Amino acid sequence: MKSTFFSEEFVKNLINSTENKTLDFKLKVTSTSKIARSLAAMANTEGGILVIGINDQKKVIGIDLNEERYMIDQANEKYCTPKVSISMHDFQWKDEESKKTNSEKWILLVEVKKSEGPTIYCEDKSGIKRKYIRVEDQNRLVS
Repeated sequence: MKSTFFSEEFVKNLINSTENKTLDFKLKVTSTSKIARSLAAMANTEGGILVIGINDQKKVIGIDLNEERYMIDQANEKYCTPKVSISMHDFQWKDEESKKTNSEKWILLVEVKKSEGPTIYCEDKSGIKRKYIRVEDQNRLVS
């Protein structure tokens, strides 16, 4: 997958956008099975970007990059068949708070490529492979 450079302006515009078919915000990955559904749903629709490290009020909280990258990789490896084509980008966020405290806040941008080949299936907890798509800002199970 071709790597994308995310400028500060582009990331600010993303954060100011509302969640939709191609954009989803997460504070952090708490469940590999749930994030796998997001990866598969985006790949089965138009592709998109997951932004990890942002709360519901659209405030950048920051994340442990290694932990979040690991969780995304595990989700793709364990639950998605075939694997989703993704590219992960670390982005250092600088706001007034981080400048005052001289602290670093990192967010992770996960670029999900649209699947041009077979449908991506996501295995549920009972081992059944299911198809998900994005409808507006939701992952929907296709029966």
